[in-house]
Parts: sequence; C-alpha cells; structure tokens
Amino acid sequence: MTSAPAAPGRAQAMVLAAGRGERMRPLTDHTPKPLLEVQGKPLLQWHLDALARAGWRQALVNTAWLGEQIPARFGTRWPSQAAGESPTGLELRYSMEARDFGGALETAGGIARALPALADCFWVVAGDVHVPGFDFAPEAMRRFAASGRLAHLWLVPNPAHNLKGDFGLSCEGLALNLPPDHPGPRHTYSTIGLYRREFFEMPHCDIPAGNPQGIAAPLAPLLRAAMDAGQVSAELWRGDWTDVGTPERLARLNEEVIS
Repeated sequence: MTSAPAAPGRAQAMVLAAGRGERMRPLTDHTPKPLLEVQGKPLLQWHLDALARAGWRQALVNTAWLGEQIPARFGTRWPSQAAGESPTGLELRYSMEARDFGGALETAGGIARALPALADCFWVVAGDVHVPGFDFAPEAMRRFAASGRLAHLWLVPNPAHNLKGDFGLSCEGLALNLPPDHPGPRHTYSTIGLYRREFFEMPHCDIPAGNPQGIAAPLAPLLRAAMDAGQVSAELWRGDWTDVGTPERLARLNEEVIS
C-alpha cells in the first residue's frame, strides 16, 4: 500500500454526519442518518472502511442530531483492535456541534469549527451518500496538493432528484459556476471533495478558525466564488453513487446485491 501523506496530529479526512435527516423520518427519529444500514453496515462505516483501506490514519466526524450515538458506535479508533494489538486503521475524533452549539452548523460552519484539527489538505465526504467503489487514494491527495487549487470536487451524472445538476465542468478540468440561463451541461456534486485549509480562512471564508461563535454557514457560496476565480478543479465519477435522502432510496440499496 502506498503510504499516505500525513500532517502529524491533524485529521486527513472529515466525514459530515451532523444532518437531521428530516426526509428520512421516521427512520431518523431515533437513529442518526449516517447510522442507517446498507447491506448490514452503517452508511458511515462504508466511508471509514474506505479511508482506512486507502491508508489514512486520522479522520474527524462532525455530529449534531442524536450525535452521541456515533462515537458510541465507532469509538476513537476504527477498526477497533483487540487488547495488546498495535494500533491500526483510523484514529477518530468528533466535533459535537449539538453539544457545543445546540444544533448543526451546516457544511462550511462545521468545517470551520473543525479546522484547527484538520490537515493542510483534507478529504470531505457526506456521511449519507453511498459510494462503495470510491478510492480515497493518496495519489489523488498528492495531485491536489501540488495543483495549488483551493478545492477538487467529484461530480456525478445527475440523478432523478437533481436533474438540473449543480456545476459545469470545463475541458481543462475546472468546475464551473454557470449562470442560470447558460445552456451548458451541469453535473451533480457528489459531496466528495478535497479541500485546502486556506479555503476556510480569510479572505475566502470570514468565519474564524474554530468557529467559536457557532456560525452556521453553507458551503455552496464559497465554492461558487472560488469557481469564479478558477480555483476549483473537478472530475466525473461514473461509479455507483446514491444520495440516501429518502427511505425509498435506502430500501432500493438494501434490495441490491453489492459485490
């Protein structure tokens, strides 16, 4: 396995797991959405297993709704090791947004809150998407770090629930913030991306590192501004991908045989 570049003491990936999952009710009335199971495994675990398999050593998970259930399920290391074994896999940390601020801080606010614990470049993935074949490859991180871009996104073909898409993609591999009347094709943001710490600092983001006031802020406006400046690259992912946003989508996944 290729060794992963590491920033000592800082997480190389952040998994977003703070959402309420309103559209998944009643399934999420007593279970946070990232703990809902696909083929007998919590959605969040699919990401943690993939990150550990790729060789990453630290990951941070933000929580809000029923957030105490997530560290209770996964602990501080994944996969957990038997007593006496040398530590392997992921060291897990948690940003407990409901405990600290009474609720979720949205994506940009949550990342800003976690920023002091994140590496100079880091993965971000939503805990409620299912992407069983995705490789969080160290080589992708190295290419991104060398590029100087602020972010690199994985886009997917538009699903039925988002036929208009989110962002364009240039021939040169830049993500495009197309105006509403632009005829060019748009693709859907998979919620998987690589980000540079400075993207969540001034002048790109005006939330102080650590977000001490608990400011809730979305990510899309920051991305669109960076795209307008040519600072966001992207590529298409054509493998299996599901935004597990409704009980029906979850049921369909559990009816499939995943190799």
